[in-house]
Amino acid sequence: MKIIKGLFMTIASVFRLIYKIIDKFIIIPITKIMLVLGDKFGSKTDRLEKWLTRKNTLVFISLILAVCLFLYVDSESTIIIDDSVEVLYDQKVKVTYNSNSYVIEGLPDNVDVTLIGRKVDLYLAKQLSQGSVTADLSNLKEGMHTITLDYDCSITSVDYKLDPSTVNITIYPKVSETRTASIDIINQNKLDKKLSVGDITLSEKEVVIKGAEHKLKEVAIVKALVDINKIVEPKMGINELDDIKLVAYDSDGKIVKGIEMEPSKLSAKITIESPKKEVPIKIIPTGDLEFGKAIDDITTNINKVTVYGNQDILDKLDYLPVEVDVTGLNENKTYDVIISKPSGIKEITNNNNEVEVIKVAVNLGTEITKEINDVYIETINLDPSYKAVAIGENSSKTSVVVKGTQNVVNAIDSSMITAQVDLSGYTEGDYEVTVKAEGDDNKATYAAKTTKIKVRITKK
Repeated sequence: MKIIKGLFMTIASVFRLIYKIIDKFIIIPITKIMLVLGDKFGSKTDRLEKWLTRKNTLVFISLILAVCLFLYVDSESTIIIDDSVEVLYDQKVKVTYNSNSYVIEGLPDNVDVTLIGRKVDLYLAKQLSQGSVTADLSNLKEGMHTITLDYDCSITSVDYKLDPSTVNITIYPKVSETRTASIDIINQNKLDKKLSVGDITLSEKEVVIKGAEHKLKEVAIVKALVDINKIVEPKMGINELDDIKLVAYDSDGKIVKGIEMEPSKLSAKITIESPKKEVPIKIIPTGDLEFGKAIDDITTNINKVTVYGNQDILDKLDYLPVEVDVTGLNENKTYDVIISKPSGIKEITNNNNEVEVIKVAVNLGTEITKEINDVYIETINLDPSYKAVAIGENSSKTSVVVKGTQNVVNAIDSSMITAQVDLSGYTEGDYEVTVKAEGDDNKATYAAKTTKIKVRITKK
């Protein structure tokens, strides 16, 4: 609006200037001439004088002369007044070359085009949008070249400049390799929590990658990106998905650009499952009670739950662990405990209702101590290529001190207790290792009387 307003003000100023010039150099001199003629010829010029001296007559003559002068000035100053500039950003470059035999590097995908001309011509050029940036490489062979980009525009009165206008390119021979496509599942978290992705069968296992030889060497893996979010109303059973994108990655996980693939996209059959398993809840007290107190009983409002997740995780899950912090507890108490989902578990339900919080009632009693003898010491997490034996007398068994209420302790025997030494990461040699004791009943605490033993590790 400011530009249009300024233009009108400029035109008005020009008209005022023209009017003053005409009035000073044309109207006034003509009027004087007519007066002189009137004096000479007398009454013969009365009619002409009356007509010329009329106000309207002078206005019309001034207007006609002003229009003629304006048209002349306009025709001579069109370039100065009307020339303007428009920039067309990100214009796609259309390239012509033998795409079956060569690969082009260094050629920009888009360039900016600056158009120069009269505003009306620029307006037409933008509205028609028939211009295109072209690069004809059909006569070039492999190697490095400097080329000039062209712009074709149907409006011939418009000049243009390209940015960039010349580029350095390299032409490589196109080579190809066959690769096995791996599967990468994305947006799996968008799937219903009770559903899981099972088998996926791609329409093609092998794909052909094409490009410059040095680019193909960068490709470490080709992945088919199976987007679960694109499955319309996923359901249990086989679901079909088309237009699966293929992407080439290097050894650092970055996308390798400038690679063609054949086929460019795949389809797949995706099996949706709902693996589940019913497991008991196991309450695990943490922290130390007040001195002299022990847990006599633990009850929950829910004893079993159904868990959903990957089948391999469910196969290893025998119970759902729920920790309760009883630090400093000295009387009976009921807790609202938030359930944490184990890794690989997506949903926990009871009677088809999602379970997030359970109530845990902890009842206390007086602590007593009981010693259970002849508990065998086991080794765990030792590399399968090694074997371990205890060194010294009484190193294969230990006594375990059990603390709990009378009811709890009386129900525990040696079959319910394990004593272990963790040998993960150990190799050949003699070592002194720590003995830890555990029991099946979490209401009691367990401590091995033999806190350390010596073991000898040898190769099998």
